[in-house]
Amino acid sequence: MEVRAFLRTKILTLAARAGRLAKINKTSVGIRPQDLPYAPSPDHFRAANQRLAKINREVMKRLHHVQRTWTIAPIPRVLTDIALVERELDRARRAFGLFFEIFGQRGSMFAPSLDAYDAIAADCYTAVRQAAPRIFRGSLLKPVCYMEHGYSPATMRRGVVLSRLLGEPNPFPIIRIPWDRDNPWQAVFLHEVAHNLQADLGIWQENRQAVLKRVLRGTADAALTQTYGRWHKEIFADLAALLLGGPAAAWGMAIFLANPATKALTYRPGGAHPTAYLRVLILAEMLRRMGFAQDSQRLKRVWQKLYQAASPNRLPARLLRTANILIPKVVDETAYQTRRNLGQRALVDIIPFTAKDEARIKAGAKALVQGKVPTNLPPRHLVSASAYALVTGKIAPRKLSDLVTRHLSRSNDPSTPTLTKTPTAIAA
Repeated sequence: MEVRAFLRTKILTLAARAGRLAKINKTSVGIRPQDLPYAPSPDHFRAANQRLAKINREVMKRLHHVQRTWTIAPIPRVLTDIALVERELDRARRAFGLFFEIFGQRGSMFAPSLDAYDAIAADCYTAVRQAAPRIFRGSLLKPVCYMEHGYSPATMRRGVVLSRLLGEPNPFPIIRIPWDRDNPWQAVFLHEVAHNLQADLGIWQENRQAVLKRVLRGTADAALTQTYGRWHKEIFADLAALLLGGPAAAWGMAIFLANPATKALTYRPGGAHPTAYLRVLILAEMLRRMGFAQDSQRLKRVWQKLYQAASPNRLPARLLRTANILIPKVVDETAYQTRRNLGQRALVDIIPFTAKDEARIKAGAKALVQGKVPTNLPPRHLVSASAYALVTGKIAPRKLSDLVTRHLSRSNDPSTPTLTKTPTAIAA
């Protein structure tokens, strides 16, 4: 009886914890009336609460079972049943904590910056919808951004199973911004949005298989084929970022990747990211294919002066030896070859970027230097215009950041939470 009484006490403590984390709202995360313009949409809260409610139902189901059986079941069985309740409570705590952390930041000093990043991300989806109507499958909640530690931005894609949540799928894209990268000229952010675009367009596997076949045909080298196969996601995101932001995105990515030669010229076996030295050469090739030959040559020249691949390095010889042959093939396959899930269109068809776009971006940069926000530029192109304005040295970085952030956060309308409400794409 003493053992049963002990177990009863533990079950009572479980019951006291159950159901406490089943719902989240603006008030509970600390969003005040003045923060409402920056708050996640009602649909985002609804999606979070649906996930929390589902977990809570499992908590209560297992709790009710142990409450019914603890007096008669064998003690080892009771301990196991209690552990299963604990597992679901842990899942609820982790999911609630993630949503609380993300949503609660909209009541902080970073709220305008996060809202501005949301606007940029949503505009990247808008660019695809405008060029390829009906391509997305049903309605999609836009990405939500939040601040966290970490060297670079990162993303958790829609529907991906998160180890942080003990296997719970992510209900909408979440993009992490490092605390010190809250400025609007971060080309790396476009790269992270592109990861989400690739997943939501349903071409993750299709693109990988195409790259594998192209490299194998070009080299008959299984090891090189596996390497580029591992790199396909990052290469896709890099090339899509250039289509979203133009040459400025390539320079921004190169600035991000510029590290001591010991890092830039080191190959990481099994790594998902291309070696930095080759990665920027891939960007330069994409610029050439996009029609920006001068930027391409200049970027390649700067990069190869920074890093002498002929000097001692930690790159496999065959990776370097085949780069000039394989890089154009991989760029062509990733960005210029049609895909079934894109309705027999290529990436460059659904995210078009032209010389006229680049001209407007550069004109926008001149306006920003004068303290004016160009109203003819979509948010994704303001990222590039901001980068160009920054390098002139004629406007203070903080002033530029505040100017663009205020504009973007105002343009981000929280009353329109979905990115698209079109039916499933016919050609998908």
